[in-house]
Amino acid sequence: MPSFPPHLKRFSSSTTLAGQLALHLEGHLRRWLTPGDKGPRPLGLATGRTMEPVYAALVSRLLLWNEADLKRLRSLWCSFNLDEYVGLLPDHQGSYRHYMRERLGDPLQLPLEALQLPDGSADDTAAAARSYAADLQRRGGVGLQLLGLGSNGHVGFNEPPSDRDRSCHAVMLSPSTRLQNAMMFGGDPAAVPERAITLGLAEILAADEIHLVVTGPSKAAILARLLRLDGPDPSLPASWLLDHPNVCLWGDAASLA
Repeated sequence: MPSFPPHLKRFSSSTTLAGQLALHLEGHLRRWLTPGDKGPRPLGLATGRTMEPVYAALVSRLLLWNEADLKRLRSLWCSFNLDEYVGLLPDHQGSYRHYMRERLGDPLQLPLEALQLPDGSADDTAAAARSYAADLQRRGGVGLQLLGLGSNGHVGFNEPPSDRDRSCHAVMLSPSTRLQNAMMFGGDPAAVPERAITLGLAEILAADEIHLVVTGPSKAAILARLLRLDGPDPSLPASWLLDHPNVCLWGDAASLA
């Protein structure tokens, strides 16, 4: 079994990392415009503080495009987010739908339907998860997937232990995950919803390429644990990425210390 990761990109700072990852994403989106393309597979997008500078840098680059290319990009854009909290309305400041509109949708003037997320306000969360997985499958599955790394090793909201064959599902969030995400809820972990709908590892591992983005000293311990593994371990969900042939780890100096 090869050591993790197959491809490592190391940067001195999270700012430099964000700029280079935005450049890679821009190149991927440029290929969407290629004449004769059968149509792009959706982007798989993530949220959280790690992704904020990445999306800011990407928006800055895309807004430099000529209007014709930008208009075409808007018409082609299709992205599926990893997850959404259960019980929050779409306009709630802590919802990931609000996060995505604020950081990508509004700045790029993307159509509302361009940014797909699970329906966290649905009464039947199991049905909402099945519907979301089916919608993604109809669009051909994820082409390029962005991932952050949770402090307990989760990707998406696939909490440990996680099975690699699990599809989109509703999940109870661990105390450590709610603590990690408390900043968007006034710093109070108790205000973070207890449940979420998340794409499973089955959908994540079906992506053409996966980019795991890890920044900051708070992720150094869990990243070190991941880098020491020589095979998947269900107690560390991110380790299932070892089974994927095209994974890149983007890390800054603090996370890789």
